[in-house]
Amino acid sequence: MSDFPVVALRSVEIATPHLGASADFYRKVWGLDFAAEADGTIYLAATGADFHVLELTQGTRPALRKISFRVRSREDLDRLFARAHEASCEIISPPGPSRAPSGGEHFVIREPQGCCIEFVQGDRTKTARVLADRPERLAHVNINSADIEKLSSFYQQALGFRLTDRSKLMAFLCCNSDHHAVVLAEAPINGLNHIAFLMPDLESVMRGSGRMVDHGFPIGWGVGRHGPGDNVFAYFVDPTGVVIEYTAEVLQVDDFYRAKGPSEWVWPPGRTDQWGIAPPKSEACKTAQLSVLFDTERRA
Repeated sequence: MSDFPVVALRSVEIATPHLGASADFYRKVWGLDFAAEADGTIYLAATGADFHVLELTQGTRPALRKISFRVRSREDLDRLFARAHEASCEIISPPGPSRAPSGGEHFVIREPQGCCIEFVQGDRTKTARVLADRPERLAHVNINSADIEKLSSFYQQALGFRLTDRSKLMAFLCCNSDHHAVVLAEAPINGLNHIAFLMPDLESVMRGSGRMVDHGFPIGWGVGRHGPGDNVFAYFVDPTGVVIEYTAEVLQVDDFYRAKGPSEWVWPPGRTDQWGIAPPKSEACKTAQLSVLFDTERRA
């Protein structure tokens, strides 16, 4: 495999105007577990080895506060910091010990289009479990960008990601054998498109989706199978307007995988997925995918 300094997407931090209610939703309905609470932030875990996959912080409106990636070594952490500085990123926190309950060494930057990104090395992990219909870890984060090519170049040149596919409206980037950890979506404004949580299998996606429907959260798009990445999907909108996805069966790639272009990712008219059974995306889902912006006020 390619020599990736970033080895995994670890977690995301979301600001929510209803901290307690959001935590209850992600625990009791979505399927995460309480991991810790510190300095006004609630940390929630999936069943995999990550100490947490989601941070919830009080805010006046839903916003993406940061994306966190795990780095291979302390040397890579320092090299990435130097590259970020060279790429004119704003430095939010320089390299040093993380104050989060997960610990480790970290730094936080704001990339040129406005998203805060954290890089962590040596953070705490836990014993992984596999539970039917419960998320194991994050699968990917999808970012809206008014300039996909510029942001894609930043991820590749500064952070060492690799482009795996490019459709008409999206760029797919990997940092390990998963087909993508980051997706960049063409949009009129920069912000969060959605967060995808990896489920153990297709059966778990279906059962998790049933649980969401039982609790009054309709499927916004799916169930279906994507083209790039070949993964099964079901999209929902959380109580504050953040789009979240259950996914499974993500394509595994190596250095021999050939990145395909927009002309190769074309569906027949009326089809939105490989299977041809997913109905059109709901208007509520489409609206929500453009409604959650970056937290541009973050300073620590």
